[in-house]
Amino acid sequence: MNVPNDRRYVDSHEWIKPEPDGTVTVGITEHAQAALGDLVYVELPKAGRKVALNEACAVVESVKAASDVYAPVAGEIVASNDALTAKPEAVNEDANAAWLFRMRPDDAGAVGRLLDAAAYSKLIAEA
Repeated sequence: MNVPNDRRYVDSHEWIKPEPDGTVTVGITEHAQAALGDLVYVELPKAGRKVALNEACAVVESVKAASDVYAPVAGEIVASNDALTAKPEAVNEDANAAWLFRMRPDDAGAVGRLLDAAAYSKLIAEA
């Protein structure tokens, strides 16, 4: 399973990638995508929405189940990957490239306190 080193992770299986402008990009991990199976629907948050840490703010639905996607940090949604609403299977093709939304964290230091790739890899190996 590919767990890129350029991002952080949370135990609910979202990845968060810091961007040069201070925003972060959020998606679901390959582990989450594999557990869900083929995605058929994605519901994304609207830009401008304020979200709390661990707040359910998006939904991914597969032929097996629907799953909430949680905000890995508190902040404001600045963009959503609207292309996924027409092609949710892009997440199945490459979960590490198919981002769901971008946000501006309330606390820039919060990202650094999340799991790094090694810690996340250990977490999923133990599951």
